[in-house]
Order: sequence, then structure tokens, then C-alpha cells
Amino acid sequence: MHEHNTPSPWKSFWERGGWWKALILVLVYYGVYQLGGILLNLIFGGAKIEATSALGIFVGTGLPILLGGILLVILAWSIGWLKELFGRQAIRGRGWMWIAVAVVLLTNIFRFIALDYEKTGAALLFSWLLTGLFIGFAEEVLTRGFVVQLMRKAGHPEIAVALVSAALFAMLHAGNLFGGQGALATVVQVGYTFFFGLLMYLAYRVTGRLIVPILLHASTDPSIFLFSTYPSAASPLAPLAGPGNIIVILFGLILLIVLIFSGGKDRAFARTELSGVPVGA
Repeated sequence: MHEHNTPSPWKSFWERGGWWKALILVLVYYGVYQLGGILLNLIFGGAKIEATSALGIFVGTGLPILLGGILLVILAWSIGWLKELFGRQAIRGRGWMWIAVAVVLLTNIFRFIALDYEKTGAALLFSWLLTGLFIGFAEEVLTRGFVVQLMRKAGHPEIAVALVSAALFAMLHAGNLFGGQGALATVVQVGYTFFFGLLMYLAYRVTGRLIVPILLHASTDPSIFLFSTYPSAASPLAPLAGPGNIIVILFGLILLIVLIFSGGKDRAFARTELSGVPVGA
């Protein structure tokens, strides 16, 4: 006589998916991130750490995100999603989706090449690279991992999966408005992060591995922040590195249109993908 393993109510809740669960998870993550920042500020507040220093970047930005990433891994383990999130996806991407990988990779390379390393210093560079890895891991596991899985499990068409994943990723950055960032700068950042999130979804889709958008994302934040502060005027690539964010927005818009007209509305996408039967390239 065979015993059937009945999923726990906790696992069943997540397995049913749903956009509203994705929204709640993103909001909870954002709250944990903010709470972590407050607690770390209380712990290190008396140390008078300069916010833009190597230690300040690591403590003020890196550690709260690292905390969020660890909690996301624990959540994935608790519902048995570690393999589902980090293993190879059954779905196969289309050739044009490699453009998303190339655009982000090249803009990041241009910024790193056009960086004044003498002014940056090894400590700040290493701090940003490590912090960038934390950012890429946590935010991609959240928005390209959990959000995408929750949307797919609910049977949403691919365009909805891509847009919700990108929108919730952009929403995370809208909170910068409450941190003292100007309204115009926040609007521009939200627009950029939306299209960047769309490119990360396509990178995940075409490679089938979450590690790819994680690493692309991990190199993006350090390259943007370091280049904006320590650009090398002597680098011939500086003119190409400067408009990197505009290039991401432009290609994000173009590839969104391509996705819409290439079958992104197909509801069979999610059901086929989750059944383990590869979707054609």
C-alpha cells in the first residue's frame, strides 16, 4: 500500500501562485530591507561611518540586502522551491532574446572600462562588487525567481509574467522617493528599472538559468554608481558608457514590442512550461 505525500498548507498556498502573492512578497521584502537598514544604523550609528566610503556602502547598502537574500533562500527551502528556482528551466527561449543579455553586458563592460580606477581605489571597488553581488542575488531571486514562478503557476500569459516581474522590480526602487531622492530622479529611475527588469526577464527566459540575470544585475549597480562618481575622461569608451541607461530603456521598449507580437499573450505558455515539456524556440 503506497502512501501519498500531501503538501502542507504552507506549500500549497505558494504552489497555487497568484499575482497578489507576488505583490505581498515584494512588499514584505521591502519592509524587511528597510527594517534591516534601521537596525544596522542603530548598531553602527555611533561609528560615524561615511555613507559613500567602502565600509559605508557595505554596511548601509550591502548588509540589509544580504539579510533579505538569506530570508528568501530560507523561504524557498521551506516550500521546496530551491531546485525550481535555481535549476534549469524547462522552457527554451527565442534567439532574439539574447539581445537583452548583450545590451546589459556591453553597457556594464563599457562603464567598467571607462572607470578611473586610481580615484576609485581598491577598497571601494571591492565593496561595490560585493554589494552588487548581494543586490543581484536578492532582487533577482525575488522578482525573476519568486514573482515569475508565482505568475506562471497561476497560469498567466507570458506578457503578464514579464510585465508584473518588471513592474514589481521597479516598484522596489520607487521607495527611494521616501529616502530623500527627488521626484524627477525617482520617476527616471523607476522607468529605467522597469525596462532593465524586462531585459533581466528575457535573460532568464533565454538562458533558463537564474544565475545569468543574477550576475548581470550584480555587475550593473557597481558599474553605474562607480562610473557616475569616478569616470575616466581619458577613456575612449566614456561617450558610450555615459548613455548606458538610455540604451537599456530603448532596447527594453523595442524588445517589449517584439515580445508582445511573438506570442507573449499565449496562456499555454505557463502550463506547458510548468509541465516540464519544453516550449519551442
